[in-house]
Amino acid sequence: MVCSSSRGPDVKDDERSTTAPYYIETAGEVALFEQCHHRKLAVMLKGPTGCGKTRFVEYMAWRLKRTLVTISCHDDLSTADLVGRFLIGTDGTAWHDGPLTRAVREGAICYLDEVVEARQDTVVVLHPLSDHRRMLPIDKTGETVIAAPGFQLVVSYNPGYQRMLKDMKPSTRQRFVAFDFDFPPPEREAAIVAHEGGVDASVAHALVTLGNRLRQLRDRGLAEVPSTRLLIAAARLIGSGIAVQDACYAAIVSPLSDEPVLIGAMRDLVAASFI
Repeated sequence: MVCSSSRGPDVKDDERSTTAPYYIETAGEVALFEQCHHRKLAVMLKGPTGCGKTRFVEYMAWRLKRTLVTISCHDDLSTADLVGRFLIGTDGTAWHDGPLTRAVREGAICYLDEVVEARQDTVVVLHPLSDHRRMLPIDKTGETVIAAPGFQLVVSYNPGYQRMLKDMKPSTRQRFVAFDFDFPPPEREAAIVAHEGGVDASVAHALVTLGNRLRQLRDRGLAEVPSTRLLIAAARLIGSGIAVQDACYAAIVSPLSDEPVLIGAMRDLVAASFI
């Protein structure tokens, strides 16, 4: 179920999937996450956009047999959006739990994507859940909800993007075990692109090679480098019959920049990669 409104967060409550989400382990992160879960430790995933952080959480929720509640954070995200609020209905005013409260009560994994996009006064509500107390005080009702067995708090953010805009307070950062994510090594990334994009190995390898060349343009002013997600999008277009260069322009080049000089440089790299 996906819920979104101008007053609340984008929330996704995932049922426990019987099929494993596709994920290739890179550096022992699966065992480390499992131990964090068993030891009731909150987890912070750091890494560039589209490098697999969300897929990793989905995979771990499946592996641990936990329901996953995903919240996409934004500037207008309030404490009430997370915890809950009183709403007027046909039978009068009643309290409605927010997604964070539901996850705490049910023992789900609660994943806050791009947590630093939320206001600092909102992030503070996570503090008693991310240490030994594992509880959520609800000021409006006077209730204190103790986290059910299996509850785990997971947050993610892109430190490269946020460094110039926002960052997480040290008092919040030190409540989490941090996992450093990056784009997979070329062979693994090619395997991911081939599987998720539905193309053969040669096309996937060429797309990953292009992606790595484009990532070197960061030093020339490219704010965001192409993610694995963009490479997969290009692969899916190619797999559907779209010409390779057209697919790369639409799925990779155009989303990355509106700057004519950068667009020209990226188009040249696409042309050189698919002669």
